Amino acid sequence: MLYLIILLLIAAIIAIVANSMQKGDDGNSDKPAPISCSTCDGENQKCEQECMMEAATKPIEYFDDEELDAFKGRPADSYSEEETEVFRDILFSMQQQEVAEWNRSLLLRGINVPLQLRDELIMLLSDN
Repeated sequence: MLYLIILLLIAAIIAIVANSMQKGDDGNSDKPAPISCSTCDGENQKCEQECMMEAATKPIEYFDDEELDAFKGRPADSYSEEETEVFRDILFSMQQQEVAEWNRSLLLRGINVPLQLRDELIMLLSDN
């Protein structure tokens, strides 16, 4: 009889532990909140990767910058100062919240940002 009581207590403890592992302390599911690409801040690499994959399935968005397609595949350190100015003019003509999307657009199009402009781009991205 004693063994039966001990066995029932152990089964009850296992059931309680299993139930608490399925729920958080407040009784809610402990699944993480879904990732929103509008909230990616560059700190979470998983967020950035998932958003890039999502962006790759959508049509590429242009920012009135079709002329940059001529630079597809160019190394970032091969731009002249005049070519860098073309990128700079486009970058500083857009709104702050568009900078990250423009950078993704360039990446998806295979266009490297000129090395001379990277610090300014990173600064604008971190301000967002």
